[in-house]
Amino acid sequence: MTKISRRTLLSTGGASLGLAACGNGIGSSGGAKIDARVDATRDYLLQKYPGTQDLMTKAVGVLYMPLMTEASFGFGGAYGRGALRINNVTVDYYSAASASVGFQIGAQQYAHALFFMTEKALADFRRADGWEAGADMRYALPDRGGAIGADTTTSLAPVIALVFGQAGLIVGASLAGTKYTRVLP
Repeated sequence: MTKISRRTLLSTGGASLGLAACGNGIGSSGGAKIDARVDATRDYLLQKYPGTQDLMTKAVGVLYMPLMTEASFGFGGAYGRGALRINNVTVDYYSAASASVGFQIGAQQYAHALFFMTEKALADFRRADGWEAGADMRYALPDRGGAIGADTTTSLAPVIALVFGQAGLIVGASLAGTKYTRVLP
């Protein structure tokens, strides 16, 4: 008979229970709900950070992830669903998932958008059987004045990530190691 310690149960089960307790669209009614959240996310970006209009205009495609839920207690994980839009029309739905291990505890929710700045970057993303955020991606960070901090290096990147709307108990949010997979709504 296998014994499971309380510590093991808490560390592995805590993150799972934390994610399950947060409503982020898992098992939702489908594409219409995701599209509504994506519309609200896009509108929020344009209102709160007017500089994103320039990014949206230059991008060949944008993946909006309106709600990522992250929880951790030693082991952590994050999950969310969103839509890829080309010319502001949804062409595919995606899930994003990540896992982490380390000294961490808490829960948070945040949104993010990936701006594909080149046709090649967008084609590679769409062709991949599960694309992982990595070295080709640069972050553009919103400052407190509502501007997007995209410098020359960032603006030349094939993929620009913008993380925003963070709320919760974990400090910061990173997309490193996040895997994106095409899903049916």
